[in-house]
Amino acid sequence: MEYKGSMAYDNDAFFENYLTRRNRETSPNNSIEKPALLELIGDVTDKRVLDLGCGDGKFGYELIDQGCSVYDGVEGSTNMVGKARETLAGTCGNVYHSTMEKWDYPTERYDLVISRLALHYIEELLPIFKKVYDSLQCDGSFVFSVQHPVLTSSIKSAVNSGKKTDWIVDDYFATGKRVEPWIDQQVVKYHRTIEEYFRLLVQAGFTIEYISECTPRSELFDSKEEYQRRKRIPLFLVFSCNL
Repeated sequence: MEYKGSMAYDNDAFFENYLTRRNRETSPNNSIEKPALLELIGDVTDKRVLDLGCGDGKFGYELIDQGCSVYDGVEGSTNMVGKARETLAGTCGNVYHSTMEKWDYPTERYDLVISRLALHYIEELLPIFKKVYDSLQCDGSFVFSVQHPVLTSSIKSAVNSGKKTDWIVDDYFATGKRVEPWIDQQVVKYHRTIEEYFRLLVQAGFTIEYISECTPRSELFDSKEEYQRRKRIPLFLVFSCNL
């Protein structure tokens, strides 16, 4: 069975395995992607924030703790929505159970729209980008991360278990659907080049302020060996955009 979008997280075994992997202190999401994203997001004090694909709500809780005045999370998975509402109970955070494609985006409401490692599951990104654009205030920003295209281009390396010694980059310019084996399931992702992400953002009206490939920082690793391993290929790509 192929899982599209957030469907995989409603497989209970997959959901539990994912949370265990995702919330490890040594997870690349925590040691590589998150620091780069936070740097580009900057100060969130008094900001109204929309989080697309908010997952279990932990990042939303952190943003609320940092002072954002509104936090709205959108999540398609029933399991994730339940976890996020539990995490955000007693805060100003709201979680909406909807896919990004079907959610009713308010107009000119948010100062910041974020998305962490969710947009590479979306087949048609331009409509989402346009809705995000319309949901932002005139001085708002859009910051999001995706898997780096060198990872999504080919699944040839993903089919091998264990730590990788090399990564195969192939069919890079053949954009579109990929079916990747992940946590014992088949998960659908959509490969795009950096150029295509850039083009779609511009087409939606955005100005791209910065692109980060999340260069690993030695001080965030306990192991020199792991730091050197993570310097070999980029895992993440982050865009920071303004209207």
